[in-house]
Amino acid sequence: MGRGIVLGVVLALLGSAGVVRASADDGITPGGGSGHGPARAWPVGGPGGVLGRFEPPAKPWAAGHRGVDLAAGPGVEVRAAAAGVVAFSGLVAGRPVVTVLHPGSGAPPLRTTYLPVTGTLPVGAEVAAGQVIGRLTPDGRHCGARDCLHWGLLRGNRYLDPLALLGTGRARLLPLGGT
Repeated sequence: MGRGIVLGVVLALLGSAGVVRASADDGITPGGGSGHGPARAWPVGGPGGVLGRFEPPAKPWAAGHRGVDLAAGPGVEVRAAAAGVVAFSGLVAGRPVVTVLHPGSGAPPLRTTYLPVTGTLPVGAEVAAGQVIGRLTPDGRHCGARDCLHWGLLRGNRYLDPLALLGTGRARLLPLGGT
């Protein structure tokens, strides 16, 4: 049986035209990444705290929701979803962002993003799954009247559903020979 095919069915997360499609070839194994290393961890809360789901855009420049929103209040500790290295911690368009690179997760490696989060670790720091990487900053712009954590997952420039890391993403079955 070929890699990425399980009983003739390819698991893919919501996506279109290959813009944001995730499959077994993306190296995402729920709860275990590329099948090596420690377990995954919820960045904040748990599965009941999902306020907004991943909604990929039809085209790379089109509207969509390129991550998930998790319920959390200002000052809450934010944890790395998987082991990796802090690749960025700073402001992007005036909002605090932390990015964790996950070496060994394929080529290019996966990256998780967390905002609005003020980082507590320097760039280059190694982190374990579940280790605190920062604190949620009050924002009020992304989730309306609520504060929340916007959590993203990328492979290269392609956005993927971060819930796939935890085995809770939306799945769609594709035809055996389909794309």
